[in-house]
Amino acid sequence: MPAQPATRLRLHGWRHPTVVAVALIGLAAGFAQYTVTASLSDVATAFGATDAPTVAEQAGLSASTVGRGLAVIRFASLAALLLSSFADRVGRRRVLLWCTGAGLALTSVAAASPTFWWFVAIIAVSRPLLSTTTAVGAVVAGEETTSANRSSAVALAIAGYGIGVGLVSLVRVPLDQALGIGFRGLFALTLVPLLLLPLLARLLGEPDRFVALREATAERPRLRALTAVDARLRPRLMLLTVVAFMVNFVTGPINTFLFFYAEGTLGVSRTVMAGAVVGSGLLGLGGLLLGRWVADRSGRRPTAIMFHLLLAVSGIVAYSGSPLALIGGFWLGVTAQAAYGPAFGALSTEVFPTSHRATAQGWLAAAGVLGATAGLVLFGAIRDASGSFVVGALAVAVPCALAATAYLALPETRGLELEQSAPELGFDEQIAGL
Repeated sequence: MPAQPATRLRLHGWRHPTVVAVALIGLAAGFAQYTVTASLSDVATAFGATDAPTVAEQAGLSASTVGRGLAVIRFASLAALLLSSFADRVGRRRVLLWCTGAGLALTSVAAASPTFWWFVAIIAVSRPLLSTTTAVGAVVAGEETTSANRSSAVALAIAGYGIGVGLVSLVRVPLDQALGIGFRGLFALTLVPLLLLPLLARLLGEPDRFVALREATAERPRLRALTAVDARLRPRLMLLTVVAFMVNFVTGPINTFLFFYAEGTLGVSRTVMAGAVVGSGLLGLGGLLLGRWVADRSGRRPTAIMFHLLLAVSGIVAYSGSPLALIGGFWLGVTAQAAYGPAFGALSTEVFPTSHRATAQGWLAAAGVLGATAGLVLFGAIRDASGSFVVGALAVAVPCALAATAYLALPETRGLELEQSAPELGFDEQIAGL
């Protein structure tokens, strides 16, 4: 988008068309990304990657072909750090649309993969593009809205992604039973949101905050490396990367091993687990609404701390040894994770200036990938060494809980506009007056 002269920032509510477009784009990204998880067993069977795929192999924890492929896909997401930083140079809208379009196109191309490793290569390229879509979408939702609407806008973006994930599970079984489409048909369905992307592009605008920054810095050379962050912002970035790492450090293994533990160790039926998953959808929606409400009334920091701690507790409860505790811990974790999202999303947007905001989100996305991977490895190793799932859960949950103190070193940003909570470095007065 060409820069437009701006004399005053135009800020909006959480139902603004741009925020709605971000949520719908997030829905498309969630659908495309979750197709890999939902159809992994079918993929392995179709390519003959393994004779008897297990949950451990599907989680990428064994030395199997499927495990190595998943490891490649997981680490490929780290490229989102580089891609997200481009949004601080060329604009949020351009990066969001290009990454979404390319990510959806590649996901649909994976339907025609001739071999398993071709499939892995295509998905590994598409994964960071779609991860960038999620990261930059959160930035747009935060920048387009006022302080009073920011957590609601972030919650809407998260809800869009969650609905996309849920749609995969909703359409996969009936379409497969009725049409026998298999994994290739499921991946081909990503062509639908790709064809609708031009319509969403009409709703998606460039946030005035970025336009104002581009005008103010038009005559200033940009010497900062793509992923570099100003030294004055590094302490808060380090704190947020630590908490992002630790949250994923616990949610990665807790969510991944859930069905294996429930069905393989406790003997919980698939029907009961299916019902638990359906119930978790409603709890996730309730968690988003709760987190938005608490973040706007009690503040970003206390809300993030409270639900961060509940995430750690939920993991211990879920693996404490009974079917009732499993489902209760699972539901508590879903609610806590959903409620945590609006507070953390708003806080991580509000503590960085516009020139660094997308780059910072890229760092947080990379920290999440590394945290989930480290948690999976540690949980599995501790569980194998001790023979106990609850010991494995404690090994990841206790460090996660201790990391909650990091939020206390961050400023409280509730009620502040972005220009107040994170003034632009070097030319505060130019942006503040717009």
